[in-house]
Amino acid sequence: MQVLIMSNLRWTRQRKLILDALKERTDHPTAEQLYHELRARGQSVSLATVYRTLRALAREGLLRELHGHGPDRFDPDTSPHYHFRCRSCGRVYDVAVPYRTDLDQVQVGPGFVVTSHEITWEGICPACRGEGSGHGKSG
Repeated sequence: MQVLIMSNLRWTRQRKLILDALKERTDHPTAEQLYHELRARGQSVSLATVYRTLRALAREGLLRELHGHGPDRFDPDTSPHYHFRCRSCGRVYDVAVPYRTDLDQVQVGPGFVVTSHEITWEGICPACRGEGSGHGKSG
């Protein structure tokens, strides 16, 4: 948890609990999914606290907040990578497409400075197409 010491967040038991629960996941859960997981483990935490904590951790760069159709999802992998979101079930998958650092140098217009980029492809996942479960991390 050395990263947390360097962040500006006040480190509370609930923040540690929520971040630990997220880091154990290999998918991209919603706040509600994390909340239910924590409650099933017997942890006393409110849904509002889970939402606030996840958003605060995302602001600090300790996780990624993924926006799109459906509820926001959270990714403990903060390294540059891309995603695929299923329009049918809402799952989010990491995709094994190499990160294009050259896209961080794209000139988008006068006065703009690009520092990073995100790409999320959308479509229908193999599970929703009836081809069995997809490979890789899902959410």
